[in-house]
Amino acid sequence: MSKMMEPALAGRTAVITGGARGLGYAMAEALADEGADVVLLDRLENVADSARRLAEKTGVRTLGLVMDVTDEQSVGAAFDTIERELRPADVLVNSAGMTLGSPLLETSTADWDRLFGVNVTGTFLTSRIFAARYLAARDNDVRSDGDARNPGRTEATIVNVSSMSAFAVNIPQTQAAYNTSKAAVSMFTASAAIEWLPLGIRVNAIAPGYFASDMTRDFVAENPEMAATWVSKIPAGRMGEPHELGDLVVYLASERSAYVVGQSFRIDGGYTVV
Repeated sequence: MSKMMEPALAGRTAVITGGARGLGYAMAEALADEGADVVLLDRLENVADSARRLAEKTGVRTLGLVMDVTDEQSVGAAFDTIERELRPADVLVNSAGMTLGSPLLETSTADWDRLFGVNVTGTFLTSRIFAARYLAARDNDVRSDGDARNPGRTEATIVNVSSMSAFAVNIPQTQAAYNTSKAAVSMFTASAAIEWLPLGIRVNAIAPGYFASDMTRDFVAENPEMAATWVSKIPAGRMGEPHELGDLVVYLASERSAYVVGQSFRIDGGYTVV
């Protein structure tokens, strides 16, 4: 961030699902660096420790809550706590997700449903509850201010995490269920963007390629030949680093991208171009 520029997200409250570690935490750090208070939501019990570490590093207010994106009551309870401890959120990053690498003939219905529950239903549930809470808080501001044209609240933004796998069948792994779920996230992004734009909620997505996250590094250590195949197909010649997602997420979460609506931005080192 240029020292001559004001923080893009000062005064905002950003919620990141899957934020305890990896790419979710890296994106949360970028949002905090731009002045947002940050809430990390994750199924991992160490999410509170991650939030404390983020607060110590960036100086913003943080909160770490255990939450299951597939459980509507769990999501609602988390947003209750956010509003009680901080303030209503106006930025949401849907980063919680899971992978499933198995041939279709070996993919059980239970595994398919579990994957879609996290990647697709989780994105839907968290987005819907976030949007409803944002609109309720905005309407309350309007009633208090008495001027519907000046509610005292900026637009809300949602950044979903899709994947380059929504646009390309990356090989040699077999992961049709994962690819399909991420294509659904990109179409949900476009559909929600058009439906919610008149309400003051702007929705976009990022579609990362291969990134050297904690989970990916573990996989690469165990499967070096497959990792070499991946890198050989990336024109940039390497995997992305988690911090390289930060500027794009900040841009989409802030008013700097006010004219960007319903897009899924591929950030993959050129993988899907060739």
